[in-house]
Amino acid sequence: MVVVMKLHSSMEQIENVNSRLRLCGFQTHMIRGVKRIVIGAVGDWQAVNASGLENMPGVEKVMRIMKPYKLVSREVKEENTVVRVGNVEVGGPGLTVIAGPCAVESEEQLLTVARAVRRSGANVLRGGAYKPRTSPYSFQGLEEEGLRLLQEAAVQTGLATVTEVVDEESLEKACRYVDILQIGARNMQNFRLLRLVGQAGKPVLLKRGLSATVEEWLMAAEYIVSAGNEDVILCERGIRTFENSTRNTLDLSAVALAKTLTHLPVIVDPSHATGKRELVGAMSRAAVAAGADGLIVEVHPDPATALCDGPQSLDPGEFDVLMGSLRYLAEAVGREI
Repeated sequence: MVVVMKLHSSMEQIENVNSRLRLCGFQTHMIRGVKRIVIGAVGDWQAVNASGLENMPGVEKVMRIMKPYKLVSREVKEENTVVRVGNVEVGGPGLTVIAGPCAVESEEQLLTVARAVRRSGANVLRGGAYKPRTSPYSFQGLEEEGLRLLQEAAVQTGLATVTEVVDEESLEKACRYVDILQIGARNMQNFRLLRLVGQAGKPVLLKRGLSATVEEWLMAAEYIVSAGNEDVILCERGIRTFENSTRNTLDLSAVALAKTLTHLPVIVDPSHATGKRELVGAMSRAAVAAGADGLIVEVHPDPATALCDGPQSLDPGEFDVLMGSLRYLAEAVGREI
């Protein structure tokens, strides 16, 4: 349930309500909106007297949340959450563009891409250091050396950075080097890892699982938020269907739906969704039109020699053309780059 506090309630009144809820066995979360504070309370509804809570000083109303995901629901927070990373705002009026190689391969490769995507207007640099691959013989990433190179690229370009974490060890190391932690599709329901990133104190990019429903996706986000981290960015990256002419099936209806169900920002990965660079531009524009708060696009200086996902990667020139087309579209839907 949520307890909505009155507009001018005092901190003492808020803490009194918070203490009453904890005494009744609830796990509480303070959600600070633009106009008022809401206390999210997870626990047994029957363990507390709702009418008694409503009579406490400073309380406006008490509402029961019917969705299985509580803290990420729009029932708890009506206005959009904006995740701030330095001077980047994901979910704000601007369109956030994350770009970079699927995997960090070398210092030269990463810096070449970082400088190029920065010039074209990207906000965040992506790069995989730990690569969970379908085949054990595929390139698995440079691990901590890749993290160090990401940090160096950030220093030289001013871009924020994001990379995937796959376990407790990679999480502990990534926290020392990058700004945003990514949970990949294969780990969307790795619940222990979700709780750990929820305690890590860094924004989290949560990709939708290969066959996950929208509700399962939001429940995964609930794990992170319930562990104490409200800075979660959802990412639609395509789901597995019977269609095999593209790598996955990009579910843009899930983007529009998620925006109605949750206050969290939603971005789209057209690269993994399609698996084909010639489709990335069209699906990027479609994602913006569908209401996505941003994109994550794979860019490589020479896709033909990429150690990972070359067929879906744009080269810097192609990415620059894409960014040019997005500026006009973003303006048409009330966004900006």
